[in-house]
Amino acid sequence: MSAEVANWSYIFSSIDPHSWGAVGMGLAVAFSILGAAWGILLTAGSLLGAAVKAPRIRAKNLISVIFCEATAIYGIIIMIIMLSKYQVGDELANWVPNSRWSIQAHHAGFAIFSAGLTTGLSNLACGICVGVVGANCALADAQRPSLFVPMLIIEIFASALGLFGVIIGIIQVSEALYP
Repeated sequence: MSAEVANWSYIFSSIDPHSWGAVGMGLAVAFSILGAAWGILLTAGSLLGAAVKAPRIRAKNLISVIFCEATAIYGIIIMIIMLSKYQVGDELANWVPNSRWSIQAHHAGFAIFSAGLTTGLSNLACGICVGVVGANCALADAQRPSLFVPMLIIEIFASALGLFGVIIGIIQVSEALYP
């Protein structure tokens, strides 16, 4: 068992820390955009279907699509923050004598990776959650207009999931210090 653990630790330690950071940035943006797209898909279908019965809900319920789009913007914001911490290639070899694979460089790479993964997955969940609530908000508003404001408040709480992920991602990426 210890030989397998040693093998995995060798594999992870032999990967360039810059690669971990780049994958983290990619995951943050990809999952955030996927969550936004999924939420817009859910919301737009119900919105258009409910607008057949009650055309007055079209403009009012577009706020649900805007909340879904904010999820993608959260991913771009965290990627810009991660990019400010990310350092490229050979500069690391100049700063760390005799070793490009220092503990501090790997810590920075893993911090950026984990921040991207955390933010991306929370924004994926946020986009789906906002999409489901937005779809039901459009259907409820078409039935009874008095339900719009309570459903909108629930949608704001659902949108806060993505913001929490961004805050946790910022805390994680603040630990990323390349040597």
